[in-house]
Amino acid sequence: MRQTCQWLSGQGFIFRQPKTHRSTRPVALSPGTVERLHQHRVSELEKRLAAGAYWQDHDLVFTDYLGKPIHPHTLWDGWRLIIRQTGIALRFHDLRHAHASLMLAQGTHAKIVQERLGHSTISTTLDIYSHVTPGLQEEAAARFDQLLGRRAVKHP
Repeated sequence: MRQTCQWLSGQGFIFRQPKTHRSTRPVALSPGTVERLHQHRVSELEKRLAAGAYWQDHDLVFTDYLGKPIHPHTLWDGWRLIIRQTGIALRFHDLRHAHASLMLAQGTHAKIVQERLGHSTISTTLDIYSHVTPGLQEEAAARFDQLLGRRAVKHP
């Protein structure tokens, strides 16, 4: 089942259908990520066995010890611990932006980044993330000259 889960103060967790068809899209994962998700699946199954009849099956990937969604405060506490251990000063909300920015900075085609983020148009992606792509014009010119077998010349 494909669903979203949102915490609303006073109401608890609310499960809904994704808001658009783009919300349920395939995204390629690295072999390391797939392996880590397989390990996580084993730990989730162990939690399920330990909980027995108390397990609440909401068909979630990440759960608390009884199969329920993880409370936002628990996520924030875990994220603060990661920040302290790594020294990476990012808000949890910044992870999506950091992922897209790093992919673009590595030279990943903007169309791929657009598809991963679920933006309806590539212009949305480029409008938001174009600041992380300085120097792409120069890189493109240099690669084109390499293709033609000559060196790029920089003009002042």
